[in-house]
Amino acid sequence: MNLETGGTPIPDEAVHARSQHGSEGILKLALGAIGVVFGDIGTSPLYAFRETFAGHHPLEPDQLHIYGVLSLIFWSMMLVVTIKYVMIIMRADNKGEGGSLALLALISRSTSGARWTQGIVLLGVFATALFYGDSMITPAISVLSAVEGLTVVEAGLQPLVIPIAIAILIGLFLIQARGTAKVGELFGPIMVVYFIVLAVLGISHIIKDPVILMSLNPWYAVRFFLFAPLTAFLALGSVVLAVTGAEALYADMGHFGRRPIRVSWLAFALPALMLNYLGQGAMILGLGTEGARLAIHNPFFLLAPDSMRLPLVILATMATVIASQAVISGAFSVTQQAIQLGFIPRLRIEHTSARAAGQIYIPAINWALMVMVILLVLNFQTSSNLAAAYGIAVTGAMLIDTALLSVVLFNLWKWNKLLAGVLIAIFFIVDLAYFGANLTKVPDGGWFPLLIGLIAFTLLTTWARGRKLMLERLREAAMPISVFVKSAAGSATRVPGTAVFMTTAADGVPHALLHNLKHNKVLHERIILLTVMIEDFPYVDEEQRSQLKDLGQGFYRLILHYGFMEDPDVPAALLRVHDCGAQFKMMDTSFFLARQTLLPSSRPGMAIWREKLFAWMLRNAESAMEFFRLPTNRVVELGSQVEI
Repeated sequence: MNLETGGTPIPDEAVHARSQHGSEGILKLALGAIGVVFGDIGTSPLYAFRETFAGHHPLEPDQLHIYGVLSLIFWSMMLVVTIKYVMIIMRADNKGEGGSLALLALISRSTSGARWTQGIVLLGVFATALFYGDSMITPAISVLSAVEGLTVVEAGLQPLVIPIAIAILIGLFLIQARGTAKVGELFGPIMVVYFIVLAVLGISHIIKDPVILMSLNPWYAVRFFLFAPLTAFLALGSVVLAVTGAEALYADMGHFGRRPIRVSWLAFALPALMLNYLGQGAMILGLGTEGARLAIHNPFFLLAPDSMRLPLVILATMATVIASQAVISGAFSVTQQAIQLGFIPRLRIEHTSARAAGQIYIPAINWALMVMVILLVLNFQTSSNLAAAYGIAVTGAMLIDTALLSVVLFNLWKWNKLLAGVLIAIFFIVDLAYFGANLTKVPDGGWFPLLIGLIAFTLLTTWARGRKLMLERLREAAMPISVFVKSAAGSATRVPGTAVFMTTAADGVPHALLHNLKHNKVLHERIILLTVMIEDFPYVDEEQRSQLKDLGQGFYRLILHYGFMEDPDVPAALLRVHDCGAQFKMMDTSFFLARQTLLPSSRPGMAIWREKLFAWMLRNAESAMEFFRLPTNRVVELGSQVEI
């Protein structure tokens, strides 16, 4: 049984946004947001400033370049993070939920039938595909950059950097199965300490050279481009590392709410980050030419005095583990949404918390990420090498977010065309500049996220297309239910009990029912034709969960509605249905599932290699029995063959 996306519309007021942010204090939620939402962008000072000067396009660490880079970092944070994401995109929530897929569902629902809808869907899917590349690179570069701080403490520790980083990463992935509820309670306080340390370290050097604050003037960024346009353009490829993680603010909005994230960003994270970057710039300028050239290879850890560098390495490592944890959890959440929206086959999803529905664990994703992260560390060896790969995924996703935002401003919110046009033009210019600068690093590692994105995009679109074709073929061969009820109800032997036939179509006779009648020649006293519909909304109220239709002769059509952030639990839903005879008892109920086998076909649909890929994905999908939480001893599977 495959999920059916959309289905019978349900009233907008029936959707439950699950916004639980009113009862809790803003400060408490803001603290939680610091621990989860800002982990990625919070660890950027470890490598962003360094990479701009000592990365793949080195700059001389003189006043012109340092002031120019600091100005670019500040205004990038203001334009990309503060204005684009915090002030505008976070307003485009899908009943409280954010992220590329949630935004895509919102746009698709609101612009259904438009000529360009399919193109927007493909863009949203590709943004999701790029996220998987990002979720592999973030743990690798974050942990590796923190552990590399050991070489600042003691140069002889260089051979231990990679083994220690890999050990930390393996440990991180191993604990995922146990859940992160207890660890999560420590995230906020640790990250608060980390951000305070960032600010204190920065202030300690700004005090020595307060003139560095002048670099916040946008004129220094403009002067940088006027003096050396090509060099400044290439520098953007590393400057963008300072805003990596901006998309996490939007994706995690459902967990904390728009206002707490805004508060924690504007009042805490943004000032701490900028103070640290300014401190790094002030320190480098105060070392003289030769000292600056040496220190620029690891300025973050050199901010601290000798006696405090080892504790700083430990704190930074903890912060990078937290940042990695947030990205891994994000990969689980995105995968769950993609499964529910019909872009990924069913995968086993485990809940690691009885209280928090959002805390899930997907073994297949966890182990795939772990293998790829370890291979990245072994292949690229240093965080500097990984930085070349990092920017492509981030800037690509940001560029797509701007395209989706343009649809929201013009078609959903109906903003003034001049105002919306100016805003979108600015965002596109900035995003295209960042993306173009990172394209120059494709030979040095930028190919990796593009490759991962292409593979993920192929898998997602193949599954969505194959599933659509399979449903169409099944509907073509389906018998009208009214005809079946009239002909079969009186002629077949009726036996006690309830039979639930799960079907993707909300009309027609399920293949499993036809096969059962053909081979067993009996019908149960009560027959439920059950369809699970996944809506474009994140959550659906219990009162609107089910739609029941009496077809006569003991036949009923039941449709269960779930949001794309919910886990379907069919037995629990059946226990709440009371209008079709006696209450459901699982020991008297049999569930009949159809398992499709694909046959090669000359019919136009998909290329043969994609048909084979779809067939492989279908064979390896999680059992519908487990996915819908059906009792294992009450399930009967009947096979059918389908040509696509």
